[in-house]
Amino acid sequence: MSSYIDAFEKATGQPAPPEAGKLDQLFNQIRQGKTLPPRGQQAVAMGLTAHTLNDAREDPALFAYYRWVMTHCFKSGQVNELTARLIGMAFTSANIFDTDLPQPLTLNPWQLTPMLDFPLKNKQAVVIENNGVFALLHQEHPDWPLILQSGNDFNEVYVQLIQRLEARGIRYVYLGDLDSAGIQMADQFARLLKQTPAEEVAALQQPTDVRLWLADLGKIDVRRTKQRKVVSPVYQAEMTTIALFGKFIEQEQLMGVYEERIAEWLEAAEV
Repeated sequence: MSSYIDAFEKATGQPAPPEAGKLDQLFNQIRQGKTLPPRGQQAVAMGLTAHTLNDAREDPALFAYYRWVMTHCFKSGQVNELTARLIGMAFTSANIFDTDLPQPLTLNPWQLTPMLDFPLKNKQAVVIENNGVFALLHQEHPDWPLILQSGNDFNEVYVQLIQRLEARGIRYVYLGDLDSAGIQMADQFARLLKQTPAEEVAALQQPTDVRLWLADLGKIDVRRTKQRKVVSPVYQAEMTTIALFGKFIEQEQLMGVYEERIAEWLEAAEV
């Protein structure tokens, strides 16, 4: 039996949840002092959904077990993980503006006006919905031009900068969760733009890709696959596929695909 499961059951008098053994791999990496990716990526690597280790509502019993082990089996400061918490959340980007300030750069409302016409470092940007995926991509590819969309945070500063950067020639592609909410956010982002068609925004995550990925990697969840209203035809097609399959895919599951496609997209523009 796992030493962690054994310790939990002896201390609490409760049986460990069925999937508790999956966490042994993670706990052993912590003991070995390994640097861990963001927590969502940790969960997906063990075959769990990305929110399992962050949100008690996803799997309450497993979350309680995880928190117990983390609290009772490891010392404070022993866990070395890449954080997905990005302070400010107004507009966070990497390698968009031509500055020698450390990246990523998070701008607040007081910085908006001077940044609207600040010199640009790149004329392409990959917009990433998920904090952890953004953080990991930046760590692995520190020169890539990335913008964090950060869920539903279409705040005024974000919208003004996105639209101004597009007017100055920035080309966007968007990558997000392949569930109902994620597709709706992608559609909302595409509708912010004045010159760029939604099909171009969806270039790295097209309807044909969605069908194949859902068939191979999709997880069933009726809550995350309900039909939602979207406007752009490309996202209508993706929403319909998700609703028909009744399956979803989180961004963390597609990291390998992302790295290949982003590299190709950036290189194609340089030719």
